[in-house]
Amino acid sequence: MHDNRAVVVTISDRCSAGDAVDRSGPEIVDCLPQVAGRLIHRETIPDDVDRIREVAERWLGRTEMLITTGGTGIAERDVTPEAFAPLIEKQLPGFGELMRLKAYERLPLSIISRAGAGVARQTLVIWLPGSTRAVRECLEWLAPAIRHSCDFLAGRKPH
Repeated sequence: MHDNRAVVVTISDRCSAGDAVDRSGPEIVDCLPQVAGRLIHRETIPDDVDRIREVAERWLGRTEMLITTGGTGIAERDVTPEAFAPLIEKQLPGFGELMRLKAYERLPLSIISRAGAGVARQTLVIWLPGSTRAVRECLEWLAPAIRHSCDFLAGRKPH
């Protein structure tokens, strides 16, 4: 199993301002071994389309995976999917579908989540919900697909 470089970004107005403690970003970091990931950078930024794109642009093509948490709901400030939309070259709808379907079994309102994934410049981009439980569960459910996608994008798996 290969060691995939991972960038983890928490997207939260409150956490970036120091008004709340970021628990979901550290949860992603704790889950990286199950997706064959190795942290190379982590930061917390506000719910701002331009700021999200700026961070993504800095890392796309320079890491195997960019995983974010937060900003996937339907509140006015939840803009993560919109920020990534113009950057994603290949949508991976199955990632979001699986996250919502599996979570629906215990939390019917999970269908409101706009979590998802795609590929941009050979980097797997995954935007997760903001709760620690959702982060942990989603990464567990997606782990085989994440590992396979990273291997494929890095040229370690044939077409």
